Amino acid sequence: MTSAESPGSRFGPRAEAPAGSPFGPREFQLVLLRRMADHQPERVESARLELGASRAEMREANRRWQAWAHARRGPGELHRYRAAPGEPESRRVVEAYSCEVLRWPLPLWPELRWEVMIGPLGRRAPVDVWGRGLVRAPGFPSPTLRASEDLRPWGCTVAEVGNAFPPARPREGSAPTRLRLDFTLPDGTLRAAEFTWGLLQRLL
Repeated sequence: MTSAESPGSRFGPRAEAPAGSPFGPREFQLVLLRRMADHQPERVESARLELGASRAEMREANRRWQAWAHARRGPGELHRYRAAPGEPESRRVVEAYSCEVLRWPLPLWPELRWEVMIGPLGRRAPVDVWGRGLVRAPGFPSPTLRASEDLRPWGCTVAEVGNAFPPARPREGSAPTRLRLDFTLPDGTLRAAEFTWGLLQRLL
């Protein structure tokens, strides 16, 4: 089976962006920022200005994305990513899990990549999005995490925190795009961290 999407494949037809002005990587980053604004408003404000976007543009980008996602005959989550950030920078099949990992660069986070895991591959069942979020980009070292002072907002991903402080226990976050991770520091202190789109937002 080929992993590429094409008309008539299990992935269905190529998705079109929402009606109106263009919806590309800039608008997609605004959607990610909108979900981070509750816990990191200052960082989000700085990133919004870096993109040259107004608050109204950020709200509108999020509104359009949500309308697109909940449309009665929407194109599906994977198709929305292909229509917004565009074609992935890399694709990798993980045979052990019968899935494929796709990654996109995002200018706001040059050391990270937007990652989407899809599966199952090689079957007649529809291919679904199994997971998505921000991960460290190849070639960039993970931060050294030894104490709570090292856990800086936007400084590490959920995988990096989980690997640094095993065994970590994931739990549902305070919203669908968030994940909570419970872990123990080397000094025995119990801590919890909340992530949005896989990126650390705050310690609880």
